[in-house]
This record gives sequence, C-alpha cells and structure tokens, in this order.
Amino acid sequence: MAAPIPHRTDDWWRDAVIYQVYPRSFADADGDGTGDLAGVRARLPYLAELGVDAIWFTPWYLSPLVDGGYDVADYRTIDPAFGTLADAEKLIAEARDLGIRTIVDIVPNHVSDQHAWFQSALAAGPGSPERGLFHFRPGRGENGELPPNDWPSQFSGPTWTRVPDGEWYLHLFTPEQPDLNWAHPAVRREHEDVLRFWFERGVAGVRIDSAALLAKDPALPDFEEGADPNPFIDQDELHDIYRSWRSIADTYGAVFVGEVWLPDAERFARYLRPDELHTAFNFSFMTCPWDPDRLRRAVDDTLAEHAPVGAPATWVLCNHDVTRTVTRYGRRDTGFDFAAKTFGTPTDLTLGTRRARAAALLTLALPGSVYLYQGEELGLPEADIPLDRIQDPMHFRSGGIDPGRDGCRVPMPWIADAPYCGFGSETEPWLPQPEDWASYAADRQATDPTSMYALYREALRLRRTAPGFGDGPLTWLPAPAGVLAFERSDGLKCLVNLSGTAVELPAHSTVLLGSGPLDEQGRLPQDTAVWLRDPAPAQA
Repeated sequence: MAAPIPHRTDDWWRDAVIYQVYPRSFADADGDGTGDLAGVRARLPYLAELGVDAIWFTPWYLSPLVDGGYDVADYRTIDPAFGTLADAEKLIAEARDLGIRTIVDIVPNHVSDQHAWFQSALAAGPGSPERGLFHFRPGRGENGELPPNDWPSQFSGPTWTRVPDGEWYLHLFTPEQPDLNWAHPAVRREHEDVLRFWFERGVAGVRIDSAALLAKDPALPDFEEGADPNPFIDQDELHDIYRSWRSIADTYGAVFVGEVWLPDAERFARYLRPDELHTAFNFSFMTCPWDPDRLRRAVDDTLAEHAPVGAPATWVLCNHDVTRTVTRYGRRDTGFDFAAKTFGTPTDLTLGTRRARAAALLTLALPGSVYLYQGEELGLPEADIPLDRIQDPMHFRSGGIDPGRDGCRVPMPWIADAPYCGFGSETEPWLPQPEDWASYAADRQATDPTSMYALYREALRLRRTAPGFGDGPLTWLPAPAGVLAFERSDGLKCLVNLSGTAVELPAHSTVLLGSGPLDEQGRLPQDTAVWLRDPAPAQA
C-alpha cells in the first residue's frame, strides 16, 4: 500500500492526474448490479496506490438515468442507486484523508423532465412564470404544428417537443432533458447555490458539462451552418455567468474544468481568462489519430491556445463518451468522430494496446494536467454490447446506426476468479461484461510487472517524484521522421516512435521508463515510447 499523498496547498490542478469515475460501473458494494459510492470507498486504496491526485465523478445525483445521469432531477440528492448524501460526504472525506481530492459534475444546460421545476412548468401552462425557467414557445405553421425553429440536436433527432397544451419546449439533447433559460435570474441563483452546497461538503472542483451551450440567442432564430455567432453555442453572456461562478469558487479554493468544444482557439481561450474557468478539456488531442504530424500539431495548438491566458493544458485519451483507446488505436482510422461510429469496425487489439501504452507515456510527459478514465489503466477495450442490452440514447436516436457509448461504460473487472470479475456479488451487472473480461482484472495486473496497470502505476510514481514533469515548458528536439521527441526541464526527455522502424536513443541518456522493451540493439521499436534523463553534469 502506497503512503498517503501529501496534501498540496499550491495550484495542484495545474499538473494533477485526475481519475474519472463513472459510478454506475466502478464498483458495486450492495450487490444489486449497479456501482455505488460505497463501492468507490472500498476501492479508494486502489486509487491511492495507483497515484492519482483527484477523482472526477460523473453525475451521482437523483436521475431517471435516461442519459447516464446527465438528466438531473435534484442536484442536492444522491440517486438511491448510488447511496445517500451521507455516503457522498464520507467518500469525499475518506478520499481527502488519502490526499485525493473530489471533483463533481454539474450539468447546467438542462435538467431532467422529472425535475420539480419542469413538472411545475408543465402544470402551470402557457405564459406562466414557471415556464419562464425553460424555453417554451408556440409552434410555427397554421396551427402551431411545426417546431419554433430548426436547431440541430447534440445527439440525433428533433430538438423540440410539443406538450398537450400546444406549446413546444427546447431540448438540445433528449426530450427528457429540457434546456434551462439562463436569461432568468432564478436559474443563475439556483446553480450558484448548488455550487456552494457541494463546496461546503469539501468538493475541490467542478466539471461543467456542455459548458458552451447554456446561453441562447433570446430570439431563437433558425440555425445557419457557420453562423457567427451561433445562436446556441458560445454566446457572449456565458462569460458573465462563469465570472460569477469563479468568485464563488475562489472563496472555497475550488477549481473548474469546462467541457468546451470550440474550433476557434481565440474564443476557446476566453473561457480560461484568470477570472473565469481554471481549465477546459482538450478535445483536439483526444480525437487525434495516431499520426506523428497530427499529434505534434495537436500539442502545439493546445499549448498555443492556453499560453495567452496562462492556463494549463489538459490531456485525455478517452472518457465515458469516447471509444476506448486500445480499440481506437487498433483500427485503420485511429481518430475519433461521433458521426463515424458504426457497428462491426475491425480492430487489432494487440496493436492498439501497444500504441495505447506509448500514448500513456506521451500524455503523462506533456505539460499540464491529465485525465484518466476508469479502466484505461487496465487497458480495457471497447465492449460489444448485445442489441437488446444497449441503453444509450445516442443509439436509439440515430435509428440504430450508432452503437452508442455503452461499450466504454462496462463495469470494471476487479478479481479474475470472482463472479462478474468482482464488480459486485453474484448479481449480473447493469451492462454485460465480455467473456474475456477476467484477463483484464486488476488483481492479476497488480502482480504482473508487464501489465498496463504496472505501467501506469510506475509512470504516475515517476511523474510525482521525479523532476521535470507537470506544468512548465516543452521544447521539441530533432528526431527522425515519424518520431516525436521533446524535452522538459531537468534533462527529462520523451521519445515516441510512430515510424515504421526502430530508432536509436540519444547517447548518454538513462532510461527511466519505457512503454515496451527496447530491441536487441537497444533501439526504440515502432509504436513504443520511452522517458529518458540526461546524466547530471559532473561536479567541478
């Protein structure tokens, strides 16, 4: 068991390794087939041993779970499937005792259609103050039979639903997720109170879901591809909202990370100004294919975006919405695009695993913070979910074309020889585990020095204890075609070989860690990464 991590009082978030927990699939303590907070508490020693700085929890609030918990019915209540508010408070405290901070997920763009506000709006009728909290509008057409505008969905399908009294309400996601009206002061007050509620309970940070979507053009005009400004993305009013949030977070010493999908680097950076969000997710790197030129450009662009505002970059390979890394990197197209997801895409898991190991060292050597999705440290592949077990609304709203996101959300394998790999008791998990899931079990990998888990554990140990890692400068080094080579401080170097042949290592360097063994001539093989250290200068 690793020693507790010392509590840091500096800007820990600038170079933290943050572990993403999808509570429904992490660990099941009560044996009902669904992960819960007690299960996470029981696995905190595992996370401390792994060496993470914080845990980001996807929504654990009361929810009908139409969209995996991102349809929130009550922000101040833990869903009974996961436990109670007291369980959350114990988890936050016990993690903190191990030096692990807690980040919760806030979903401000929309609520569940079961939320008390929306139920009151439905009952109150057209023109009521209750409906003013949402975007209710009369329809177009002779009898109001057409939606108020033609905005596209963030999933598939329509963005407006008609209620029995004839009005329509806006939902950029599913009909069960009505969008809030952020021009209404009560919506702003409520979310500010929710932030205080969780900060008072010891939460160290908040991840903001769909952070660029909250504010809408009040005229709700029709959508024009390429329109500037977009009527429902990146509205200028958002920055006043986040400045208000930042003043609250600063009172508690808490931090924000925003889910901000924007192609414009300058507009993206606005969210990271010193009085707004601390960090934002880096999607250009996460979706980048395994290609040396594209990866280098993604790194350069990311650092350039963040430099003007002095914010640290974030790096992530996978999350609860994205195809697992070992699967994606084993395909012909190694990038990620929601629109390109289909059933039956072939993958070479041996190749994908080798590349994923190299990508882990690349990511952890870059300046800034890193997000690690649960199971990535075990090298879990994307699972094929039987059609009759798929639950993700992305699948159904695509007309069955998109396989959905359930394949990266399959419950974790903990114990190879236990029923359902030790996820819970003998109750089948809410999503089925593949037949070979035991081969990825944490208990087997913990004793295998060549495992993906062992690689991550050692990489995180070095990142924490060795000089040169974390926030700070990066300098590209001369390298053969197809090789990424850069230097950090204190003589730390990272080389990643994406070429077709083995390459020589720099002379007089010491190998700290490799994603795989060197070849017989001491060269770096294809799809392999290595951390190196220059020898200390001789003393005069």
